[in-house]
Amino acid sequence: MNKRCLRVLEFDKITQMLAGYTSTQPGRRIAVSLTPSDSLSDIELMQQNTEDATNRLLREGSISFTARDSMRESVDRLGKGSSLSAAELLSLALLLENVLRVRSYGTGDPDHTDSLSDLFAILSPLSPLCREIRRCILSEDEIADDASTNLRDIRRRKKSVNDRIHSQLSKMVSSTYRTYLQDAVITMRNGRYCIPVKAEYKGNVPGMIHDQSASASTFFIEPASIVSYNNELRQLDIEEESEINKILAGLSADCAEHTGELTVNLDTLAQLDFIFAKGSFALDINGKRPVFTKNRGIQLKNARHPLLPKDTAVPINVSLGDEYSLLIVTGPNTGGKTVSLKTVGLLTLMGQAGLHIPASDKSELSVFKEVFADIGDEQSIEQSLSTFSSHMKNIVHILKKADPDCLCLFDELGAGTDPVEGAALAISILETLHAKGIRCMATTHYSELKIYALNTKGVENASCEFDVGSLKPTYRLLTGIPGKSNAFAISEKLGLPASVIDMARRQISAKDSSFEDVISRLEKDRITMEDNRRQIERYRHDIEVLKKTYEQRREKINESRDKILNEAREEARTILKEAKDLADSVIRDINRDGGNVKELEKDRTSLRKAINDNTSGDILQKPSSKPRHKASDFTPGLYVRIISMDLDGTVHTKPDQKGNLFVQCGIMNISTNISDLEITEKKKEKNGKDLAKKFSTGGGKLSKSGNISSEINLIGLKVDEAIPKLDKYLDDAYLSHLPSVRIVHGKGTGALRSAVSAHLKKISYVAGFRAGEFGEGDAGVTIVEFK
Repeated sequence: MNKRCLRVLEFDKITQMLAGYTSTQPGRRIAVSLTPSDSLSDIELMQQNTEDATNRLLREGSISFTARDSMRESVDRLGKGSSLSAAELLSLALLLENVLRVRSYGTGDPDHTDSLSDLFAILSPLSPLCREIRRCILSEDEIADDASTNLRDIRRRKKSVNDRIHSQLSKMVSSTYRTYLQDAVITMRNGRYCIPVKAEYKGNVPGMIHDQSASASTFFIEPASIVSYNNELRQLDIEEESEINKILAGLSADCAEHTGELTVNLDTLAQLDFIFAKGSFALDINGKRPVFTKNRGIQLKNARHPLLPKDTAVPINVSLGDEYSLLIVTGPNTGGKTVSLKTVGLLTLMGQAGLHIPASDKSELSVFKEVFADIGDEQSIEQSLSTFSSHMKNIVHILKKADPDCLCLFDELGAGTDPVEGAALAISILETLHAKGIRCMATTHYSELKIYALNTKGVENASCEFDVGSLKPTYRLLTGIPGKSNAFAISEKLGLPASVIDMARRQISAKDSSFEDVISRLEKDRITMEDNRRQIERYRHDIEVLKKTYEQRREKINESRDKILNEAREEARTILKEAKDLADSVIRDINRDGGNVKELEKDRTSLRKAINDNTSGDILQKPSSKPRHKASDFTPGLYVRIISMDLDGTVHTKPDQKGNLFVQCGIMNISTNISDLEITEKKKEKNGKDLAKKFSTGGGKLSKSGNISSEINLIGLKVDEAIPKLDKYLDDAYLSHLPSVRIVHGKGTGALRSAVSAHLKKISYVAGFRAGEFGEGDAGVTIVEFK
């Protein structure tokens, strides 16, 4: 890619911005030296790297690739056999720790592999080497005692000598030479222990004078008795320094064995730093990965210039290479023509450099071997070139080098000379490039170029919108509509006298004036259509909001209805279960041998009261907009199903004005509404068995009620014994849906017959009863009819 194009389109500013996201100097150098590629495979790999880095940043957060720039030099010295200092070895350990952290970041989730996984995998933390460096070197100025056995021994001996020196000097300071000393302290001069002696007593303290104070009142004397100790201490210092050098040399030798891995680590960290800088840059500019096609076309959707603030930049839509290969942009000055031109060129360069572009998803770019741009004032005093000449020199170069695999961008083509000749030259240049199939985009003020675009196949007009009312450009790029310079309108708004403007209008030929009027009418029609489109969009949005609101309300109503029905069914099941459990309990007590008759009668009364309590209230109805049947369809004795409770029964009463009625379900008389009823065709016997099954505990004694006898014999029983037995029998007979039964109680004193009659009057499901007739047992028998 030619350097002039990179400079004119300000690609260097993009690389500088990219470098700001790096954390290492090698990564920064890669970013600054970034150039577009013309290899589709390389571009796709770079784009994939950027996309994967962006995804990792969003999924796992940011990562730092910090490494000292001098590490490269240190590794090179290791390869030549040099030893590193403690500080350099610590830097190397820090590098290896960072390599381990980066590798863990990149390979922590084995389920997520991408184009960067291999780069993370080749990193070598060299953990044993790193631990050895950390074990031996505590800081840049301190080597650990355990770095070697010899070093530990040397330091142990140094400590012993130091202790002896301090012991003797402390004795001298505190007693022997106390009166001769300036201060009772132990000090050092030239690496040897001394004591501060007053000048007048220097002859009284035998030893070597190493220094004196500025006032010459104090001499620093090394007592003769510790000279040998100081000599020994100095010798140990030399041995310690030599041993430390051996340790550093050994560590350096260990590192030298891994110079290959260290070099790879440095290169890989720099590459990853650069790639993740591209990812961070893409997130910052809200960039998207472009789709590269092979048709040499461009389809940019909502594209923004990356050097403009993303909050204020107006996005544009640009199409080139599909229906037309040449786009001519017209419009007033400062309207955004040049920015649109640079946006197309710069986004093309960014895409081919592996960077995401600030545009919408699915924006399309093509791979161009060269991008030529003639933009800006290239006037040169040194080369005696005018504006026109400098532009023409560049255009000549473009015409020589351009081919169908190039993209050409021209700003104000043909400007800087006579308008007639400039327009003719511009048309000729564009026609030459168009004939070769070269993708071009040019800006101009010449009306001749607008007409050329209208009359030439494969050439399209575009304009930058301008609001004449506010004298401000909107910066929107409108394809298919030629633009106006709006010179007269702008001048009139700025206060130029109308007479001057009218005179200027008369200077324009009728043909040009007519063309401008057509453009004006097209612009008005476009504005009207835009207003209508926006209004339709508002209506569509309002409809969507109303539709969504309606759907939410309907869903809420359905949920409420289902909740009410579920609660009602659950409550009904609970009521029935309680009644069933209580009935089963009483039946078990009745059938238990030796049961107390009075207690059983009491339980029977409690059972009936509980059933009446549970069935006396209204059962929660299933919401329904209208009944399934008319009220007149329900007559007593009609077989129906209560839908909400899933129970079969017979209509017991006629519906009232609200459609409420009673349905007999076994021993329960349930209040419901005709909207919750369904007429069934089931036989009476089947209903009886179904209801008996509902109240059966499975294999219990209640299940035998389907085969109950139509006669019960109470002869020989007392009233207290006969009535509970009779009550159970009547329940079983009614549950079996027997139409009538025969009670044999005998004539006797008439007490049992009277008790039976009194008991029958209390039972709600008994329709009537009578004494037996001739042949049925006469007065010794009572015939009972059920409802």
